[in-house]
Amino acid sequence: MDNKKEKALRGAEIIVETLIEQGVTHVFGYPGGYIIDTFDALYLYRDKIKQILTSHEQGACHAADGYARSTGKVGVVMSTSGPGATNLVTGIATAYMDSVPIVAITGNVPLSSLGRDSFQEVDITGVTMPITKHNFIVKDISELADTLREAFRIAQSGRPGPVLVDVPKNVQQAKAAFTPLSPVQKNVGTLRIDKCAEKAAEIISKARRPLIYAGGGVISSDAGEKLCAFAEKINAPVACSMMGLGAMPHSHPLYLGMIGMHGSAAVAKALGECDTVLAVGARFSDRVAGNPSKFAGNAEIVHVDIDLAEVDKVVSSNAHIIGDAGQALDYLLSAVTPSSDSTWAARCRELKNDNPMRDSGRTLCPRKILRGIAKAFAPDGIIATDVGQHQMWTAQTYPFSRPRTLLTSGGLGTMGYGLGAAMGAAVATEKPVVLITGDGSFHMNLNEIPTCVKNGLNVKVFVFDNKVLGMVRQWQTLFYNKHYSSTDLFSPTDYVKLAEAFGASGLVLENNKDIDGVIQKAFSTRGTVIVDCRIYRDEFVLPMIPPGKAAEDIITEIEEEKI
Repeated sequence: MDNKKEKALRGAEIIVETLIEQGVTHVFGYPGGYIIDTFDALYLYRDKIKQILTSHEQGACHAADGYARSTGKVGVVMSTSGPGATNLVTGIATAYMDSVPIVAITGNVPLSSLGRDSFQEVDITGVTMPITKHNFIVKDISELADTLREAFRIAQSGRPGPVLVDVPKNVQQAKAAFTPLSPVQKNVGTLRIDKCAEKAAEIISKARRPLIYAGGGVISSDAGEKLCAFAEKINAPVACSMMGLGAMPHSHPLYLGMIGMHGSAAVAKALGECDTVLAVGARFSDRVAGNPSKFAGNAEIVHVDIDLAEVDKVVSSNAHIIGDAGQALDYLLSAVTPSSDSTWAARCRELKNDNPMRDSGRTLCPRKILRGIAKAFAPDGIIATDVGQHQMWTAQTYPFSRPRTLLTSGGLGTMGYGLGAAMGAAVATEKPVVLITGDGSFHMNLNEIPTCVKNGLNVKVFVFDNKVLGMVRQWQTLFYNKHYSSTDLFSPTDYVKLAEAFGASGLVLENNKDIDGVIQKAFSTRGTVIVDCRIYRDEFVLPMIPPGKAAEDIITEIEEEKI
């Protein structure tokens, strides 16, 4: 405990002092009447904590999310009441679905005005109850600092997630004594070694054809190296969910590819041949187990997760281990005596070699753009995406080799997430960040380009510009008789002029032969750059497992005349 003398402070100052105590260096947000006192306190403490003013509260929330994903720290966002608070909702839900630790601090009307339909009053704790780990409304200033500390503890402990703290204006203005404490510590709990955990180790020990399915929990627990060590011990190929990409280096001999609807065909086939699936920090979402009853039908399932509620929720397991992924892998490393040999790993390498991701023959190929970016970018460089075809091409193609280098909205699928997340990561790391986006997604968040520019952020934006909502159009082509309802964007946007209007730089990429040159120019140009990548509108994302189907139903190619 810090032995500093107690001092009387306004509630607003207690908020900022507590943030500093918790190691916060940046706050993303937007001011307003019912949070103005706290922004006043931020001004007073501006030498210790920096406030990043965004164009919109949603962008601020995604920035706090990107900050958290890229660093493993808790991201912080602030907004006023009413529309300011409700503008955070999509960002909070995005963080909730992907288990990202953020603390959202909102102002509200004074306690005496609550429940009277006051100007900009909204019950934000009620609104966000289903999409937060916990939320608070602070009605007594004596509880303010401890409530914020508890918010940080909850956000980062166990399965991480967002926490909201609502502070009425009169509580921000009231005075109380404040004594700094040490930062709260992350609590991952104690691994439960019971008969079920022992059975899990026994199943894996007997496995002849084991397959590891690694999810975002591996990255949250910083367990990537342990994952690799265990995979090597039992000769198990590893398939990552989109949230787990980077947990095992793309170049590792046991890395098989991404699992799921748009995952590798090699993974889909390996699921049919394996005799055991070890799922670590993954939740068997419908994008992985489209038909749960047929998921890895010939295999026993062992599920490792920190959240008991996820076990047997979608796919029934034969055994499970409840606890932190890193702790669970430590246990398995000591408890498992493998039966598998190199034959199965060799078979999976054969499947991988026989089922490559294919480039298109179009004038500008998305996969070639992504490989060009990878060639020009640092191995630990951070890639953010929005949601849609560009997101899937990135997940399928980009050679992620480090944890926390992919920032993407997996569970909620939030178009408009990418630029805010890229912004937050650029603030956190002070390094260049690449955003891969589509023209549909980019139009939802391009208002944050000025935020990047005025803060001198090195964000390189590659807009996969096909003039349509590509993923929805792909589904309309395959499953809705080509009824292209509201997917032709007809956007007249000139991205070069747009970039220049916002103080950024703009480039155009139209041909495969120009990929390396344009990318090199983007990276060598200082500051924020927007590259208009003009791809064909019916460039499809394949492979694809149709919704509700199983891995054996995977589509790997489509005849040209059917598009």
